[in-house]
Amino acid sequence: MLKFDQVSLELGNQSVLRDISFEIHPEEVVAILGISGAGKSSLFRLLTGELRPTKGRIFLDTVLLSDLTSSSLQNYRRQIGVAFQDFRLLPKKSVFDNVAFALEVCGEEEKIATKVPELLDLVGLSHRIDAFPHELSGGEKQRTAIARSLVHDPKILIADEITGNLDPQNSRDIGDLLAHLHLTKGLTVLFSTHDFVLVEALHPRVIRLEDGKILFDEKNCPLEKAFRGVL
Repeated sequence: MLKFDQVSLELGNQSVLRDISFEIHPEEVVAILGISGAGKSSLFRLLTGELRPTKGRIFLDTVLLSDLTSSSLQNYRRQIGVAFQDFRLLPKKSVFDNVAFALEVCGEEEKIATKVPELLDLVGLSHRIDAFPHELSGGEKQRTAIARSLVHDPKILIADEITGNLDPQNSRDIGDLLAHLHLTKGLTVLFSTHDFVLVEALHPRVIRLEDGKILFDEKNCPLEKAFRGVL
């Protein structure tokens, strides 16, 4: 279980998040929505340990993030996969090598031969294994990035505006892929988006942020309410 307990975050003189509290149970799908600057990405950076809260506590199961040492933080981060809007692929590496690189940097080269083909098959890219990023469509780039985010079999997948550079059909396809990963791998999925299509595909619980606070936290939230004032 993921728990934010009265978490506040200040960056410089700016209050980014204020007294945020929620719990997310294993295998939930949760959308973090709000206008640009509402604190969505900062919330994700707190979860990955990139930032530390000014006040409050963050738990993953029984682990209190503020107690983690530098070495234990690296092990903790392997439980969380992250995919971004801008893909962040290495332009001079193939699809295979982009995914393999995440294992190489962790000294797990022995897993590459079996793990990488397995993940590329899972995201529907076995036929593009030798392609380079400039040869891929936007949807294929994002599938590569998602495969890379799964190399350590994370408990949680964070998807930060991952359809922001995609057309509606590719957005739908990525939404269907996330739904498939959620069901087949038992992933907890947290995502931010301005995309109606992604929310329609995933039917998430919605946590709506406004001015650094939770405006509402609701399951089966109507799209009109979820996105009111966001677009």
